[in-house]
Amino acid sequence: MAKVFKKTSGSSQLTLLLGKRDYVDHVDKVDIVEGVVKIDPSELGDRKVWVQLCCAFRYGRDDLDVIGLSFRKDIWIHHIQLYPDAGYKPTLTEMHETLLKKSGEQSYPFTFEIPTNLPCSITLQPGPDDKGKPCGVDFEVKTYMAKAAEDPDEKIEKKDTARLVIRKIQFAPDNTGSGQKAEICKSFMMSDKPVLLEASLDKDIYYHGEAVPIKIKVKNDTNKVVKKIRITVDQTTDVILYSADKYTKNILTEEFNETVEANASFEKTLPITPVLATNKEKRGLALDGRLKEEDTNLASTTIMRPGMDKEVLGILVTYKIKVNLMVSRLSALWTVRRQNAAVTVILTHSKY
Repeated sequence: MAKVFKKTSGSSQLTLLLGKRDYVDHVDKVDIVEGVVKIDPSELGDRKVWVQLCCAFRYGRDDLDVIGLSFRKDIWIHHIQLYPDAGYKPTLTEMHETLLKKSGEQSYPFTFEIPTNLPCSITLQPGPDDKGKPCGVDFEVKTYMAKAAEDPDEKIEKKDTARLVIRKIQFAPDNTGSGQKAEICKSFMMSDKPVLLEASLDKDIYYHGEAVPIKIKVKNDTNKVVKKIRITVDQTTDVILYSADKYTKNILTEEFNETVEANASFEKTLPITPVLATNKEKRGLALDGRLKEEDTNLASTTIMRPGMDKEVLGILVTYKIKVNLMVSRLSALWTVRRQNAAVTVILTHSKY
């Protein structure tokens, strides 16, 4: 039998069961959320049993709520009444059948369809001294007992709720395009001839953990010697839901001892692999939504669909690769970044 994720309320009257916790955004559609709630109605009284799926943006600590400050904003929420019967009858799937067999009697299936315009799960990496849930975008399935689905005046006891955090992850489209190319031609001081630097990628999408080969071409018409080639990768995170907070963090810097003599040419492919393992101490770095400590990676690039509202996405993530030439004597640093000529790359998940 497949693994089942289960959470029981403190009162033991509700048990929430899911068959998986990762739901894939295929760009044109998102995996449906299939689950079951087992209900003990003996102490329900005049309350009903609901199940909801909520996508929320968290930008503060839980304890801020105590002093009246909102620490989260619901981006999208949908409720279903499971008990008493209100006419909701989802089409049963193989996953439902598996979960119903596992949960036994008094169990009620449900299905949620995640809209394609919602953001993927993103966590901003906390610092060593940060406590509580980290900032970011998360999805949560919750079942609870209440008279109404959403009444701000009704207090719902924590013991009467069961919840499981799920993760919406981005998969790249199959139609991977050709990669970007950037070039720059610069002249050194006291030299009337230039050096030409070109950097290119063979495709525009790379998967997490996959090496990114960068094709470097240098035509050095000067009398200076290029001593090293430095490659850096920056992650830019644009938090747009509640502020204009945009910041860039370096996630990789590698130097290659490749020499280009004066009046010579150079061509070589240099591989790099940006990974979370070398960036675990960087506070505020965007990661894919975290379900447990060891199961995440750098955040996938935000893929914008035509007509999408950037405000709804909450956090936008992009990556930029820069190539620099370290030149002798003048110790000059020339980069392909000039006038936005940087090479951008899409990092995302491969299909299972």
